[in-house]
Amino acid sequence: MRIVIPGGSGQVGHILARHFHTQGHTVTVISRSPRTAPWRVASWDGLTPGGWIADLEQSDVCINLAGRSVNCRYTAANRRSIYQSRIRSTRLLNEVIGSLNHPPRVWVNASTATIYRHASDRAMDEADGELGGSEAAAPDTWNFSIGVAKEWEEAFFSTPTPRTRKVAIRSAMTFSPDRGGVFDVFLGLVRHGLGGRQGSGTQFVSWIHEADFVRAVDLLIAREEFGGIVNLASPNPLP
Repeated sequence: MRIVIPGGSGQVGHILARHFHTQGHTVTVISRSPRTAPWRVASWDGLTPGGWIADLEQSDVCINLAGRSVNCRYTAANRRSIYQSRIRSTRLLNEVIGSLNHPPRVWVNASTATIYRHASDRAMDEADGELGGSEAAAPDTWNFSIGVAKEWEEAFFSTPTPRTRKVAIRSAMTFSPDRGGVFDVFLGLVRHGLGGRQGSGTQFVSWIHEADFVRAVDLLIAREEFGGIVNLASPNPLP
């Protein structure tokens, strides 16, 4: 297959690009910060059309992961970047994919399990999970993140693409041994003496192993019956 990964220069994008490249597929990563890689890397700004459109023409799969890292202080400038880098790039891809003569047959777009309310009473699934944003006394940072997630999915699904099946993945944190990834950040906290219980210690952490993540994406690409919202997480979150 020809697989195009906008925003694929981060941890999850590298995991997927490496996986597909090893399988023998033709992989193109589209990035605002292009770096040398074993696969093709094209440049974009996430805001305007460009030469990268040729990579999407006659591609089989688009996996959009574009978005500024949330591993930062939530200043006004960083919040604006977190929001715009997700919403505007997704709207741009809707415009471009809708104009292609031979668009990808499936478009997998990143979302986040953060969209659900903070729950210790039951698991949240695609069928009857409760979206967050209305919890009493929820911190402003929670509501900001939930608001971004909701608008991200709205930007993705708002424009019909009749020739391209759409799947939004509400993914938990992907754990891998790669430097700069989630596990690396957690390990850094432990090494600085900040491991152990956080707060009450009863809150659940949803996660997914990198091997299960790529296998799940493989399944979503292969199975035509998958569309709309899909959760990607281990079935056993840990406190």
